[in-house]
Amino acid sequence: MTIKFVLLVNKQGQTRLCQYYEFVPIDERVSTEAEIIRKCLSRNDTQCSFMDYKSFRVIYRRYASLYFILGVDSSENELAILEFIHNIVETFDRYFNNVCELDIMYNLERAHLILDEMIMNGQIVETNKTRTLAPLNVMDHAAAAGK
Repeated sequence: MTIKFVLLVNKQGQTRLCQYYEFVPIDERVSTEAEIIRKCLSRNDTQCSFMDYKSFRVIYRRYASLYFILGVDSSENELAILEFIHNIVETFDRYFNNVCELDIMYNLERAHLILDEMIMNGQIVETNKTRTLAPLNVMDHAAAAGK
């Protein structure tokens, strides 16, 4: 599975988190993100959660006020990626105790660390929530002990 990028976007189209696993020039990122976000937000609930865009496939899912958008190779299994998006949300929920947009905004480095534990170089490397969160729990425990 090759994941090209992960975007977390609110209902107003503001990007709250983006992580790329391939080099993309910044101006191309901005235009691509804007177009993908516009397309995802304009779709209604009865439409399919994946679409082809340029040379890759965009798969998204909305949870409360956040859209989780992943760009993957066109040959990827869409349902497996939808399940992985759900796994990401469950992992965020476990760490943040019912994740919301503000949790992502105020703990951006933690959200990136969680994604880093789950995805490496565009490959899914960990889906177990306990093992994904273990390094963060150690860091939180060390920070609490240092106070």
